[in-house]
Amino acid sequence: MSELVDTVQRAFLGVERSVSGQRWVSRLDQAGQNRALAISQVHGYSDLIARVLAGRGVTMDDAVAFLEPTIRSLMPDPDTLTDCSKAAARIVAAIRKREKVAIFGDYDVDGAASSALMYRFLRHFGVDAEIYIPDRIFEGYGPNPAAINQLIDNGARLIVTVDCGSTSHESLAAAETRGIDVVVIDHHQVGAQLPPCAALVNPNREDDLSGQGHLCAAGVVFLVLVNAMRQLREGGDGRVASFDLLALLDLVALATVCDVVPLKGLNRAYVVKGLVAARHMQNPGLSALFRKAGLGGPVTPYHFGFLIGPRINAGGRIGDAALGSRLLTLDEEGAAEQIAARLDELNRERQAMEIAMLAEAEAEALAEYGNGDAASIIVTARENWHPGIVGLLAARLKEKFRRPAFAIAFDPSGKGTGSGRSISGFDIGRIVRAAVDAGLLAKGGGHAMAAGLTVERANLGKLRHFFDEKAQNAIKDLVSAETLKIDGALGAAGANLALIDQLEQAGPYGAGHPQPVFALPSHFLRDSRQVGANHVKITLEGQDGSRVEGIAFRATETPLGDLLLSGRGTSIHVAASISADLWQGTRRVQLRVIDAAKAL
Repeated sequence: MSELVDTVQRAFLGVERSVSGQRWVSRLDQAGQNRALAISQVHGYSDLIARVLAGRGVTMDDAVAFLEPTIRSLMPDPDTLTDCSKAAARIVAAIRKREKVAIFGDYDVDGAASSALMYRFLRHFGVDAEIYIPDRIFEGYGPNPAAINQLIDNGARLIVTVDCGSTSHESLAAAETRGIDVVVIDHHQVGAQLPPCAALVNPNREDDLSGQGHLCAAGVVFLVLVNAMRQLREGGDGRVASFDLLALLDLVALATVCDVVPLKGLNRAYVVKGLVAARHMQNPGLSALFRKAGLGGPVTPYHFGFLIGPRINAGGRIGDAALGSRLLTLDEEGAAEQIAARLDELNRERQAMEIAMLAEAEAEALAEYGNGDAASIIVTARENWHPGIVGLLAARLKEKFRRPAFAIAFDPSGKGTGSGRSISGFDIGRIVRAAVDAGLLAKGGGHAMAAGLTVERANLGKLRHFFDEKAQNAIKDLVSAETLKIDGALGAAGANLALIDQLEQAGPYGAGHPQPVFALPSHFLRDSRQVGANHVKITLEGQDGSRVEGIAFRATETPLGDLLLSGRGTSIHVAASISADLWQGTRRVQLRVIDAAKAL
């Protein structure tokens, strides 16, 4: 459904403009309602579940298979990915010749998981493998010639880059000069000119027709390893039988959730089956992190995204970038506990730094752009910021101002390292690459929703102007058509564990497969209060007296928080997602409040 159609559709519950400035509309147009009716009648699913499925493009014929995704049915033949067979063949050759292999990964969760996945595979087949993760601050993203030469000096006869390398022309040329093959396994956007390498597997390269561009790097690595397993099996290698590649889907699921790639097709199967693998707790590193995070109950995408991911990322942001990948490769529980404890400590330090930096970023944004209504892209910058945390700042600024946002940390020499996050419908990676082409950035790249850049302070003003000029019309159109899509109406009594169980089967939810949002119409706001640093907890009461609790995260000092805190004793419409919260071993229903409006 287009945004244009949304703007003429009747407002859900008559909410033309919510407290956060959004127009509420049904996720389903007439065709979608017809799909939902057919799904409900033919398969016997409840009306709400049928609406959730139809609202995510699921047809009547696909509904049963959608609710039970399998790797077998959704995985393409790996040979359909350009260079996948070549990459697998080179890795197989390294196994047969017992060559030393260096794995060069990125410093985020996807890079750590991809590196660990490749490492565990190679070690099973007796390969001497080494993981190299660059320092975010001193080396930056991707391979650099010094690191490549160091790996070769250490004896590497093959270098495999994961979650990076697609645009590393100079670094890969350094390996070529020394006669060392490089296999690149990546998913980031790449131009027409490819770097010199033995194989480049990237479903987003221009000549790849596999249709798997939504995969994260770990998802691509998994396909390369499936191909390598097939070649080893065909070559009679008996060790294939004792390697359970599916057991490593916990790493693929972790990366898929944390890299915020669309949860559709193969990605959905990766996460569903990866959660099953994670619940077996066979990876000592993951298990140690779960214990440090205080996991209660079965592993869910939330635990990956909000408990495990930030801890692994903390190493790359403000500590040792290699801690995450090292943890995920460990089989010894004692060593895993030590690294998990260190990552947990770094994560607490990161949280404290983020709070202080965010206050500065928000103050600068308000001074530069006011309330943000006239801005197209928010760009903030400071000298004293930690470059490992700018991505988190950008994400928070995007949430607050509902605009694409960048945060840039400048060093004393005037070199700025920045990160950006985008809103749905605006490709931030493309505008960063355009700024590189215009000579405003030393380097930069990314994908639709996230990007990184390096800029000189002298170009900051020009960059702001460039972004504003290029994005103004597109952002204006996106913001003017901003709507909140509602999956259906729900009462407090209907917000129960049975509904949650059904919704979980239709998940997991994330990018490209959004969490269902329900409207609770005209509910009495029985109680509201601030909890934690900036959250608002509420109790809603339906007309039949049923009650349900909810929480609005980071809502204080926002229009939503103001309404909830000042509206006790009044009736309001609430838009929220629903989930099960585990408290002292008991599952209970909790709403995550997204938006609200006064009930007239």
